Amino acid sequence: MRCCIDEALLHTLSRDDLRDLFPGPEHFLRRKRVWAVISPEDQNPTLPDKAGPVDTGPVSSPGGMSPICPQASTPLVKKTPKKTLQLPSPPEYVVYTDSELEQVRKHYFEMVSTGREGECIMSKELRCRLVRNTVTSMISILRASQQGEEVRYPTRHEITAMARRLVEYYPMLQDEDKTHMTIFKNLLKRLQNVKSPQKRRGPQPVRGHSKKRHQIDFATSDKEGEDYDADSSGGSTIILHQRSGSSSDDSLTSLESQDSLATQARHCNTLQAMYKKSKPNQDAVSQLLDLEFEARRAFIDCNVLKEEDRPTKILDAYPCFKELHHVMDELRRILDKGNKKFTDEVKKRWEDFCAKVQFYGVWKKVMKPPMNMDGVEHAIELVRALPTLFPSPAAPPKKIGHASEALLHVLQPTEDPTIYLQKRPLSSPLLLFDGSCCLVAIGTTPITTFAKEELGEGLLYLMAYYYTIHLTYPRCVATLLSVIQTEILHDSLHERDNTPSYKRAMSEWKNFIGT
Repeated sequence: MRCCIDEALLHTLSRDDLRDLFPGPEHFLRRKRVWAVISPEDQNPTLPDKAGPVDTGPVSSPGGMSPICPQASTPLVKKTPKKTLQLPSPPEYVVYTDSELEQVRKHYFEMVSTGREGECIMSKELRCRLVRNTVTSMISILRASQQGEEVRYPTRHEITAMARRLVEYYPMLQDEDKTHMTIFKNLLKRLQNVKSPQKRRGPQPVRGHSKKRHQIDFATSDKEGEDYDADSSGGSTIILHQRSGSSSDDSLTSLESQDSLATQARHCNTLQAMYKKSKPNQDAVSQLLDLEFEARRAFIDCNVLKEEDRPTKILDAYPCFKELHHVMDELRRILDKGNKKFTDEVKKRWEDFCAKVQFYGVWKKVMKPPMNMDGVEHAIELVRALPTLFPSPAAPPKKIGHASEALLHVLQPTEDPTIYLQKRPLSSPLLLFDGSCCLVAIGTTPITTFAKEELGEGLLYLMAYYYTIHLTYPRCVATLLSVIQTEILHDSLHERDNTPSYKRAMSEWKNFIGT
């Protein structure tokens, strides 16, 4: 039987596909003619018919079905747009692309053939990379063409023309009203964030490294995620007359790039520089943490750092983790990266868990009924009772007494927190409460403080630090923290605790809440 292929499917065929359809040297001229139709290099393609399908010869139709041919009015697929931008005055700019961007573009045109192009959206990370590297490429090309002249940056007209060309080449970047204004604003904002190099005036003494990298001013960022600091990994600028997608072997398992160690070091330096300011931009910090998440976790989770040195070195490299909201956000990235409501869901599960534990503790005669107690007193009693309700087989060190001291210590009026931390036998994260505010400490180092009204959520903050810095649970509270790990955090990445003490504690707890 004969099978007809419409222009939408024809446009997706590669040279290998044509060799499979028309094998042998006797079909060389036919392959050449069909390739001339679908190849972007051919500026004036001709078809056998004005709008008819291309006859591929005898091809068996599966299941004995009749051949499917498009209507005579089927429109031709739009040819690949140029990737060069030639303005009336030099230079000639090029559109930035790499394998991941080409993969997204190829997926878009596959969706076009099925009428679902609206479902194809370029990710924020790839969009940031495209904007960053497009502006960098334009600046480099402009300066290379103006050697010996005064340095200038691309004009607003050039940025507008490039935005139109990007939208033409990457149609998924169009606005809802099919315009280029969003990508134009992104390009313009990125250009404004690039600091101009200072022109030398007279002889300057050589003082160390005289070459400075262009830095990004995060102070102008807003809350819409328009801080373009994504570094490309293995990207390349392709001259625009080359055919996009010519390499059919560039299949990608994921659209998320993993930063190299060099990129991670640059991000660490950027974070440290931002935290030297009095008010660092928190949105920019979150974006940097998102970009280098894979490299950061590989570095933290490896065995290069000793556990006793890990907190100090990680907090020195990432001072943002001294803030609770960034630590909780890191916990979200580790356990449920795509869930923006993860923290709220965890806090809701913790609240429900504490309400049930209150009755559980009274039933086991470990806690008193919460009468005439405020929220802080109730939180302290709850933390002190939890290691008893979910006991671990290992006894706590004699110097700390009760196992709850591995989680929370209430300072006496005359007690110095620094001296207490130095004498403490454990180096695990700890909550200190002095009656007015709470302090999170790891080892002998105070990390951050928070209001006493949030003491009820203190154990969630401790769990966030255990995950962020990759620490081991103390044996005297390992069962309790394993319960929080499974019941509250819903951790599906790490193995469950299979010790007899954990199974026994969970069995009693399940029997109680089931009654």
